[in-house]
Amino acid sequence: MHPTPYASHAAHSRKRLAVALVLTGVVVLVELFGGLWSGSLVLLADAGHMLADAGALGLALFAIWFAARPSPPHRTYGYYRAEILAAVAQAVLLGLVAFFVIREAIERLRTPPPFAPAPVLLIGCLGLAVNLVGVKLLHSHARGSLNVRGAYLEVLADLFGSVGVILAALLHLALGWVRADPILSLGIALVILPRIALLLRDATDVLMEAAPRHLQIAEVRRAILDREGVTDVHDLHVWTITSGRVCLSAHVVTTQGVDRDRIIAGINRHLRETFGLDHTTLQVEGQSAALSRAQTSGQACDPCAPGEGDDPRPDDRSAAGSRQLGAS
Repeated sequence: MHPTPYASHAAHSRKRLAVALVLTGVVVLVELFGGLWSGSLVLLADAGHMLADAGALGLALFAIWFAARPSPPHRTYGYYRAEILAAVAQAVLLGLVAFFVIREAIERLRTPPPFAPAPVLLIGCLGLAVNLVGVKLLHSHARGSLNVRGAYLEVLADLFGSVGVILAALLHLALGWVRADPILSLGIALVILPRIALLLRDATDVLMEAAPRHLQIAEVRRAILDREGVTDVHDLHVWTITSGRVCLSAHVVTTQGVDRDRIIAGINRHLRETFGLDHTTLQVEGQSAALSRAQTSGQACDPCAPGEGDDPRPDDRSAAGSRQLGAS
């Protein structure tokens, strides 16, 4: 059996995350020791970010492993959502780190303590080199997984942090400006806050089973209605199981006497090629069955808006006069 695109992507992501985790762990120890020795908040702030990174990378690795586990019969979607829960945890963790850095930076702006700039500069350069490697490792995989994107954003935030460490040390060496340390720490924290919000928004969309933001449901509906022999589509639902795995279910009403197998195959092919939807479940109804269904429910046979009508994962697909065919 050939691995699925999701499984292949997860395997490649796992290797890159493991390398990034080892590199990040080493820099955390160096920055933590250097920050305590030199008294630099910006170095300790960067160490805190990188410690959060290490936790996020470890969490991302665990989520990928957990999601690939065989699932019991009652978990029909497996453990795919583990990656989304990990992304939420990463956003919360990074938000807490940002909060504590902002609070400490404000305190140090009032009474800026001195720090030793030379070791801060050296350690900052080391952190920058490691973060550049981490960003390069995770950049391409961040597009296909919210879990990896969360880890990528944390590494990217630390890259900015390393730049801030270097700038604080240079400003202290050149101008003797001790407030550069808390000001740049504050800037680092503020830069990553919008990224945290976006990650949390995307993860929440998945948990709420919202349609992916890049998909226009009206266009999907129109693509189904444009197929020859299709007269109506209702109970259309599109939702995301995990990053890169989008599902669709719909009831399709056809004219009498058409080849329903051909219509289903054509719709599935069009949805896959046009919208990237390769996990679809379509229930075909003749016009008489659709009318009977509408009369029984007391509703007109009009397409319902996304989120209305049946549950997005209907269990009963055996309506009279209809037939279910799925493609996955």
